[in-house]
Amino acid sequence: MRRLLGTMAALAVALGGTLAAASPAQAAPTLRFHTAFYDSPGKDTRSNKSRNAEWISLVNTGKKAVNLKGWSIKEKGGRVYTFGAVSIPAKGGKIYLHTGNGTDTKKHVYWNSGNYIWNNTGDKATLRKPSKKAYDTCSWTNKKGRSKIAC
Repeated sequence: MRRLLGTMAALAVALGGTLAAASPAQAAPTLRFHTAFYDSPGKDTRSNKSRNAEWISLVNTGKKAVNLKGWSIKEKGGRVYTFGAVSIPAKGGKIYLHTGNGTDTKKHVYWNSGNYIWNNTGDKATLRKPSKKAYDTCSWTNKKGRSKIAC
C-alpha cells in the first residue's frame, strides 16, 4: 500500500510540474507592442511631418526574425494597417509604424493616412496574426503632459 501511495504521489508531482510548466498564461509573447507615441509634438497641423511623429512600435525579443506579412494592427475605432513583406529582426529588433506618408524601409513603415490614427484622449491598438486572431494589445487613457506610453 505504501509503495502504491508513493508511486501515486510521485506521479501527481510529475504531472503537476508538467502542467505548470506548459501554462501559456505565464509565457510572454516574443513579438509585442513596445511604445506608442500617440500625440505628435507641437500643434496638430495634419502636415505629413506631424502625422509621422505619431507612431507605434513593435519589438521582437525572440531568437528568430518574424515575417510580418499579413499581420495587422487595428485601432479601437476600426482602422486597420496590414503589413506587407517586412521582417522584424530577432533579439530586440524593432519596427515603427508611422501614421503619415512615406517609403517603407526595414525599420520604418507608413500607414499613409491623411489623418491622425491614435486618439490623444485614449485608444487601443491590437496586433493581429494573419488569421485576424488578436496577439497583443496596447491601450492608454488621457494623462496631462504625456504624449507616449510604453506598452
